[in-house]
This record gives sequence, C-alpha cells and structure tokens, in this order.
Amino acid sequence: MQRVITYIDGFNLYFGMKAQYDNKYLWLDVEALSRSLLVPEQNLAATKYFTSMVTNQPDKEKRQRTYLDALKASTGCLFYYGRYQSNVINCRGCGSNWPSPKEKMTDVNIATQMLMDAFTDQFDVAILISGDTDLIPPIQAIKSLSPEKRIGVYFPPYRHSIQLKSVVDFSGLIGKNKLRDSQLPDNVVKPGGFVISRPVTWI
Repeated sequence: MQRVITYIDGFNLYFGMKAQYDNKYLWLDVEALSRSLLVPEQNLAATKYFTSMVTNQPDKEKRQRTYLDALKASTGCLFYYGRYQSNVINCRGCGSNWPSPKEKMTDVNIATQMLMDAFTDQFDVAILISGDTDLIPPIQAIKSLSPEKRIGVYFPPYRHSIQLKSVVDFSGLIGKNKLRDSQLPDNVVKPGGFVISRPVTWI
C-alpha cells in the first residue's frame, strides 16, 4: 500500500469554499475529504491541517474554535499553527484607519512539514490541498532530491493555479460533491460527553 499524507492549507480552503458556496460546506471533515482523494492501494498515513487562530473578531474566533474542537474530537488530524499579524490600513483620502490582519507562517509550516516528511520517508505520495504558489519551491526541492516521491495538488474552489499544477505529478479540483459528502456530524460528542454543534450560520 502507498502511504499518503495530505497537507491542508486551512484558510486557502476556507476562503475558496466561502467564495463559491458561502457557508454551506464549512463544517468540513478534512480527514474524510482526504480519504475521498485516495485511489485503490493507497492508505492515508496522516492528515496535516495548517491554520492560524483568528484574533480581535469574537464571533469569528468562536466559530473557528468550535470547528477546530470538532475536528480534534472526531478525527486524527495533526494541527500546525501560524499567527495573525495585526496590520493597519490608512486611507489617504479620508484619513480613516482600519485593521487588516494577515495570516503568517502557514506556507512556511506546510513547506517545512512536506520537506521533513519527504526526507525522513514518511510518505510515498503527498497531496497538497491549496492553490498557494509559494509552495512551488519546496515541491521542486522534493522532486529534485526524492524523485521517487509523487506529489499532487487538489485545488479548493476558486483557488486554481496553472503554475502550481505544472510542478506536480497529478492534480484535481475539489468539487461540490466531495465537500457535501465529507461533512462532520451536526453534533460531535467529545470524550467527556460535551457536545459540539455546527454553528447556526454554517447550515
């Protein structure tokens, strides 16, 4: 059996789904989605999920925590966190200021994990779920130094990249059916009995 690890760019996937389907499929079981991408004679060795914790936006923070808690309770995903950097945009015309937080470190964290896993022989096939072209250099490095490893990319909605597609062995688009069929239960029960429910705005 070929060992497969999936590397999921959480915000790239989230904003792609949000752009195409609004809130409909956000309660996503990314481990189930990963399994749906496998072909016969492949085994899911790990699903690695990369994100940053939202700050200074209480409603969004609560929904994100709820979702991550549900994933932790019902899947075996491994989680890797970047950070949000507080930036301020200044309007020269009206003099107004407003916050514009930027996610940092996710692409570096993904690149680091992919490189480490390749060079310590943790996978035969790597599947990246992202459309971020910043991940092209680590993919090229793996293909150069470990040409026996196969790397593929599945693009979230609205996140297709011709450049990224050109450097991998295979690619695909994550469509509506896979998102619909890979949803978490509406209510996830933690080991202690606490129930985590799908946010009401994510129905």
